[in-house]
Amino acid sequence: QVQLVESGGGLVQVGGSLRLSCAASGRAFISTYAMGWFRQAPGKEREFVVSISWNGVGTYYADSVKGRFTISRDNSKNMVYLQMNSLKPEDTAVYYCAARGLPDASTKGWEYGYWGQGTQVTVSS
Repeated sequence: QVQLVESGGGLVQVGGSLRLSCAASGRAFISTYAMGWFRQAPGKEREFVVSISWNGVGTYYADSVKGRFTISRDNSKNMVYLQMNSLKPEDTAVYYCAARGLPDASTKGWEYGYWGQGTQVTVSS
Protein backbone atom coordinates (compact mmCIF):
# COMPACT_ATOMS: atom_id res chain seq x y z
CA GLN A 1 0.00 0.00 0.00
CA VAL A 2 0.94 3.61 -0.55
CA GLN A 3 0.09 6.38 1.84
CA LEU A 4 -0.02 9.99 0.74
CA VAL A 5 -0.29 12.90 3.14
CA GLU A 6 -0.77 16.44 1.91
CA SER A 7 0.11 19.57 3.83
CA GLY A 8 0.56 23.27 3.26
CA GLY A 9 -2.96 24.33 2.51
CA GLY A 10 -4.57 27.36 4.07
CA LEU A 11 -6.14 30.74 3.56
CA VAL A 12 -4.39 33.22 1.30
CA GLN A 13 -5.32 36.46 -0.36
CA VAL A 14 -5.65 36.94 -4.09
CA GLY A 15 -2.23 37.14 -5.69
CA GLY A 16 -0.59 35.29 -2.85
CA SER A 17 1.36 32.05 -2.84
CA LEU A 18 1.22 28.66 -1.17
CA ARG A 19 3.39 25.59 -1.35
CA LEU A 20 1.70 22.25 -0.97
CA SER A 21 3.65 19.18 0.02
CA CYS A 22 2.83 15.53 -0.40
CA ALA A 23 4.66 12.93 1.66
CA ALA A 24 4.58 9.43 0.21
CA SER A 25 5.28 6.24 2.09
CA GLY A 26 4.55 2.57 2.05
CA ARG A 27 6.56 1.22 -0.86
CA ALA A 28 10.25 1.44 -1.53
CA PHE A 29 9.78 1.97 -5.25
CA ILE A 30 7.33 4.85 -5.03
CA SER A 31 10.08 6.98 -6.53
CA THR A 32 9.30 5.20 -9.81
CA TYR A 33 5.66 6.37 -9.77
CA ALA A 34 4.24 9.34 -11.60
CA MET A 35 2.55 11.76 -9.24
CA GLY A 36 -0.23 14.25 -9.70
CA TRP A 37 -2.23 16.97 -8.05
CA PHE A 38 -5.98 17.24 -8.51
CA ARG A 39 -8.50 19.57 -6.94
CA GLN A 40 -12.19 19.67 -6.20
CA ALA A 41 -14.15 22.82 -5.53
CA PRO A 42 -17.51 22.79 -3.74
CA GLY A 43 -20.25 21.59 -6.04
CA LYS A 44 -17.82 20.73 -8.82
CA GLU A 45 -16.19 17.59 -10.09
CA ARG A 46 -12.61 16.77 -9.34
CA GLU A 47 -10.28 18.22 -11.92
CA PHE A 48 -6.70 17.65 -12.99
CA VAL A 49 -4.17 20.29 -11.99
CA VAL A 50 -0.68 18.99 -12.75
CA SER A 51 1.31 15.78 -12.98
CA ILE A 52 4.96 14.78 -13.04
CA SER A 53 6.76 11.69 -14.28
CA TRP A 54 8.84 9.51 -12.01
CA ASN A 55 12.07 11.32 -12.90
CA GLY A 56 10.62 14.82 -13.06
CA VAL A 57 11.28 15.19 -16.76
CA GLY A 58 7.71 14.96 -17.98
CA THR A 59 5.04 17.30 -16.69
CA TYR A 60 1.50 18.22 -17.65
CA TYR A 61 -0.31 21.33 -16.49
CA ALA A 62 -3.93 22.29 -16.74
CA ASP A 63 -4.33 25.41 -18.83
CA SER A 64 -5.85 27.22 -15.89
CA VAL A 65 -2.65 26.96 -13.84
CA LYS A 66 0.08 27.19 -16.47
CA GLY A 67 2.60 29.85 -15.63
CA ARG A 68 1.38 30.08 -12.04
CA PHE A 69 1.83 26.59 -10.58
CA THR A 70 4.97 24.47 -10.55
CA ILE A 71 5.24 20.83 -9.60
CA SER A 72 8.46 19.26 -8.39
CA ARG A 73 9.58 16.14 -6.60
CA ASP A 74 12.40 14.94 -4.42
CA ASN A 75 12.65 11.18 -4.80
CA SER A 76 15.30 10.93 -2.10
CA LYS A 77 12.65 12.11 0.36
CA ASN A 78 9.58 10.65 -1.35
CA MET A 79 8.13 14.13 -1.53
CA VAL A 80 6.14 15.99 -4.16
CA TYR A 81 5.57 19.72 -4.07
CA LEU A 82 3.16 22.13 -5.68
CA GLN A 83 4.23 25.75 -5.71
CA MET A 84 1.21 27.95 -6.35
CA ASN A 85 1.72 31.60 -7.20
CA SER A 86 -0.60 34.40 -8.26
CA LEU A 87 -3.50 32.61 -6.66
CA LYS A 88 -7.03 33.42 -7.75
CA PRO A 89 -10.39 32.88 -6.05
CA GLU A 90 -11.16 30.15 -8.59
CA ASP A 91 -8.19 28.19 -7.24
CA THR A 92 -10.15 27.62 -4.04
CA ALA A 93 -10.58 23.87 -3.63
CA VAL A 94 -9.46 20.79 -1.78
CA TYR A 95 -6.19 19.70 -3.35
CA TYR A 96 -5.37 16.01 -3.57
CA CYS A 97 -2.05 14.34 -4.15
CA ALA A 98 -2.17 11.13 -6.18
CA ALA A 99 0.26 8.39 -7.17
CA ARG A 100 -0.18 6.58 -10.45
CA GLY A 101 1.74 3.34 -9.99
CA LEU A 102 3.36 3.79 -13.39
CA PRO A 103 6.28 6.04 -14.34
CA ASP A 104 4.69 8.29 -16.95
CA ALA A 105 2.67 11.35 -16.03
CA SER A 106 -1.02 11.39 -16.85
CA THR A 107 -3.88 13.85 -16.72
CA LYS A 108 -6.51 11.18 -16.10
CA GLY A 109 -7.61 10.79 -12.52
CA TRP A 110 -8.81 7.22 -13.00
CA GLU A 111 -5.26 6.16 -13.79
CA TYR A 112 -4.10 7.06 -10.30
CA GLY A 113 -4.52 4.28 -7.78
CA TYR A 114 -3.49 6.06 -4.61
CA TRP A 115 -4.89 9.26 -3.15
CA GLY A 116 -4.29 11.42 -0.14
CA GLN A 117 -6.96 12.91 2.09
CA GLY A 118 -6.62 16.37 0.63
CA THR A 119 -5.71 19.80 1.92
CA GLN A 120 -7.94 22.85 1.72
CA VAL A 121 -6.80 25.91 -0.20
CA THR A 122 -8.91 29.03 0.12
CA VAL A 123 -8.15 32.19 -1.83
CA SER A 124 -9.96 35.23 -0.53
CA SER A 125 -10.66 38.38 -2.40
